[in-house]
Amino acid sequence: MRIARFSTGEGVGFGVVEGGPGEEFISAISGHPFGSIQFTGERHSLSQVKLVAPMLPSKVVAIGKNYADHAGEMGGEVPDEPLVFLKPSTSVIGPGETITYPTGLTRRVDYEGELAVVIGRLCREVPAERAHEVVFGYTCANDVTARDLQQKDVQFTRAKGFDTFCPLGPWIQTELDAGDVGITTTVNGEVKQSSRTSHLVYDIPTLIAHVSAVMTLIPGDVILTGTPAGVGPLNIGDKVSVGIEGIGTLTNRVVSRD
Repeated sequence: MRIARFSTGEGVGFGVVEGGPGEEFISAISGHPFGSIQFTGERHSLSQVKLVAPMLPSKVVAIGKNYADHAGEMGGEVPDEPLVFLKPSTSVIGPGETITYPTGLTRRVDYEGELAVVIGRLCREVPAERAHEVVFGYTCANDVTARDLQQKDVQFTRAKGFDTFCPLGPWIQTELDAGDVGITTTVNGEVKQSSRTSHLVYDIPTLIAHVSAVMTLIPGDVILTGTPAGVGPLNIGDKVSVGIEGIGTLTNRVVSRD
């Protein structure tokens, strides 16, 4: 099931995306999708609504260097355990929204296409073998990064935390075996990253167990699972897309913030 959050101009709600490519429509639901779904009978063509970020998480927990080839291109070894950092909730935007390039503060902004895990239950200290019980679904993510600031600051907060630096979408796929799906990032139609989640160093159950041993996860929280090799710069005017097999494609354009 594909759960989308959408705006009609009169408010924001949740719905189930149905139909094939080019013929999708949204069947609106009442309440929140973490509960039992009740259809309202209201339907909208996908072209008639604006998709917004599928979830507003209390926190975005990200994992660094979780593909060996990306760790290598960054000049480092694979970490001995998952490398965890946070992105603020204010960095989240939805599909079609613009990534704003803070040209007065950074000279290099990179794309990082990733699979995102959406948590569906309040949880902590989750054993890896029960991790599937707390997963609501999966979506596409772009862990946008001011690379020069990351290298300058050593820790990641400023480089990863700018407003608009965490696009999510286009919706949440609740029925997906995410252990081996393709992930592709394109910039202006040119493929820049291409890999599969089977190449993750630490798989999704391991990540959930590791993160939840540290902090309580709240429904709607998002875990970014890491990016494969091929990261590179974005420029003002670029169109960047992250596509994940079985989910869909998240597309955003880059504009100047200044």
